[in-house]
Amino acid sequence: MNFSLYIAKRYIFSQSKNNAINIINRIASMGIIVGAMALFVVLSVFSGLKVFSLSFSNDIDPDLKISTTIGKSFYISSEQEAKIKKIEGLASYSKIIEERVLFTFSGKQEVTYLKGVDSIYTHVTGIKKNLYNGQWLKSDTYQAVVGYGIANSFSMGLLDFNNQLEVLAPRPGKGTIKNPDDAFNKAVIFPVGIYTINEDLDSKYVFVDLGLAQELLEYKPNQISGIEIKMKKEADEALIMTQLQSIFNNKITIKNRAQLNESLYKMLNTENLAVYLIFTLVIIVALFNLIGALIMMILDKKGNLKTLLNLGTEIKDLRKIFLLQGTLLSVFGGLIGLILGIAIVLLQQYFEFIMITPTLTYPVVFSLENVLIVLATIVTLGFIASLIASSRVSKKLLD
Repeated sequence: MNFSLYIAKRYIFSQSKNNAINIINRIASMGIIVGAMALFVVLSVFSGLKVFSLSFSNDIDPDLKISTTIGKSFYISSEQEAKIKKIEGLASYSKIIEERVLFTFSGKQEVTYLKGVDSIYTHVTGIKKNLYNGQWLKSDTYQAVVGYGIANSFSMGLLDFNNQLEVLAPRPGKGTIKNPDDAFNKAVIFPVGIYTINEDLDSKYVFVDLGLAQELLEYKPNQISGIEIKMKKEADEALIMTQLQSIFNNKITIKNRAQLNESLYKMLNTENLAVYLIFTLVIIVALFNLIGALIMMILDKKGNLKTLLNLGTEIKDLRKIFLLQGTLLSVFGGLIGLILGIAIVLLQQYFEFIMITPTLTYPVVFSLENVLIVLATIVTLGFIASLIASSRVSKKLLD
């Protein structure tokens, strides 16, 4: 066995004759354990909050979304559709049209997105399970599904035949408009369902049939503004993107779910990083106890070290004893803290002790990535602290 490692292990498990040093060692060990436990629990909580926050947008966002690089719309041929269907790993796809239009109801007006979808749309996203009231629209009809925010601002109910929800879409073309009535294509639609996801999305979309959207915007039958795609679980995202670009001759933009919610992902990742840095600072403060404990140990074992030096042990090997001792204390403390933290997280996951509301549990997620982050942080900082303390061992000290 390595000489320095052997002595370091003896010092870890043996009690000092000085009771004050034993107390300092226990405090240093507790600081590492509590720091590791707290860091893991907080990272697990923020992982849970991240999943919880993204779950709202995931119900309406596809795995991949295709849009054109030029203009607002593009054409899709039957040959291109046939090639898309043959892509391995692609579960289903839906053709869509998105455009900002004007909605009027009972004297009120609001500009928001009209989203035309085909019959496959509900297989691509989870929008149908977020219906607050009513039902999903049927194909080839003038039915609509509106967000809860839009319905609330209009004071609108379902199947209200006394008041009409009218949609006005700007007509494409050039030149001066002489008659304002000729500037818009109009249609009366009938809300049959209300969806609710979150405050922003509830005021963003009015879903209608794809054919109706094409009619309002004067699009041709094969003219669309995008394609939304659902992939199989084992699918290769990068390969699917490459094949899609090839089908459309690199004239499209493809975004995955993270890119569709880029600002939300950035905000959540920034918050996660900030919390990690704050708790890392707490651990650094706690590791000052480790430095102090090791220095006290060096002074307590000064006689033994002097004997080892006289027997021919080099200064670097004596320093290595306390470097290894501090690092091992960090590893053991980090592992114990992780075990306690994992226990707390799993208990919260399965038994739901802490609740946000009577029906909503506080979200936590157990992640192997968080385990590795905590362990790497504790070991790295523990090594640095031990290196600082072990540098106190010198020939001058032992003379």
